[in-house]
Amino acid sequence: MKYMLLMQFSQDMADAIPPMDTWSPEEVQAHIAFMVDANRKLTAAGELVDAQGLAMPATARIVRAGADGAPVVTEGPFAETKEFLAGWWIVDCDSAERAVEIAAFVSTAPGPGGAPLNMPIEVRQVMSAPQGEL
Repeated sequence: MKYMLLMQFSQDMADAIPPMDTWSPEEVQAHIAFMVDANRKLTAAGELVDAQGLAMPATARIVRAGADGAPVVTEGPFAETKEFLAGWWIVDCDSAERAVEIAAFVSTAPGPGGAPLNMPIEVRQVMSAPQGEL
């Protein structure tokens, strides 16, 4: 079964964790090394499908089709949004329990001073199309 692990970030966390651009080079390197190692372990276990970090929310755009089908683009996320998606993994593992174990592990990525960030990771099963012709 495939699961999407969504790394959440919130204003509350931003108040407690300094922005990454203020971390020392060693702290940034440790954080990235952890993520690279986590992805290597998941690849070796045959569980990693894909993983990506996302740009900061200021670069996000919300797109809807207008009346004529042309894109209507607004900056996003909305100002009242307190949480945003920081990155994601798609894993293919045997059970929801294993997906939760992976989420707990990647949540422990180190931050300033090497302390685990314990970032919330949302676990969602990826839907698949029904078997047969559509």
